[in-house]
Amino acid sequence: MKTPLVNMLVLVFALFATLGARAQDQPIGYVKTVAGEASITTAGARVKAEVGTPVYQGSLLQTGGKSSMGVTFKDETVMSFGADTTFSVDEYLYAPAQGKLKLGSKLSKGSLNYVSGVIAKLKPDAVSIATPTGVIGVRGTQFLVKVED
Repeated sequence: MKTPLVNMLVLVFALFATLGARAQDQPIGYVKTVAGEASITTAGARVKAEVGTPVYQGSLLQTGGKSSMGVTFKDETVMSFGADTTFSVDEYLYAPAQGKLKLGSKLSKGSLNYVSGVIAKLKPDAVSIATPTGVIGVRGTQFLVKVED
């Protein structure tokens, strides 16, 4: 027989588990511009990218031929993607008060114009962008990279 205290502890545990899951489901950024065909795939669900479409940790961003897309992240990082680009956001932590900062991503193909946000300004070594042939460590405020087939 469960006591009221046990019932309350179970309820509190369930509440914290739900809040933790919801925190991971929060958008880390939003599409700000789109020209042509672009999509965002998150947890296997692919949606057409439009202004205001949310981006989540684990999202795959893709642009078609003669297309482009711009995304602004919570820390004010701005990324612009050119035609035929495939980019994934593998890790994203933005909790500056707790010192938790991380942006790990991969540019599989296409082009990217990157402008640093708060994460790179507070902890430059916490930002990395992998490509098929190497890893870019962010030490400045802006760069352009292109990955060709």
